[in-house]
Amino acid sequence: MLTISNTVTLADWEIEISQIRAQGAGGQNVNKVASAVHLRFDVLKSTLPPFYKERLMALSDQRISKDGVIIIKAQRHRTLEANKEEALARLKALIQEAVKQHKARRPTQPSKGAKRRRVDKKTRKGRTKALRGKVEV
Repeated sequence: MLTISNTVTLADWEIEISQIRAQGAGGQNVNKVASAVHLRFDVLKSTLPPFYKERLMALSDQRISKDGVIIIKAQRHRTLEANKEEALARLKALIQEAVKQHKARRPTQPSKGAKRRRVDKKTRKGRTKALRGKVEV
């Protein structure tokens, strides 16, 4: 069970994790690539609410295919468990990005001091511009 937020959780059957062994590995990277992991998550078949599915499909991320399958590859760590955790963390971050709701900003009024400083600055600039090029005697 993967908990995304207090409203969204994913069951274990929804996430497929397969171990990729020695895909094109050679030399020093044999151990590293031998513990590589591919995570597969089908957005359209998942138990996510429809609104979240739409938002997830609308994200511009190359890991999301047009048919709604997310494939995440992790091979940074030497152990299989660490790579599984990293792949799950990446999936969680991707879904959180689609789930989070931005708070609407309220327009704020400038303070009285800020208004006064602005007016003073403008009039000062106006005076210097008006005197520019004129010779004082």
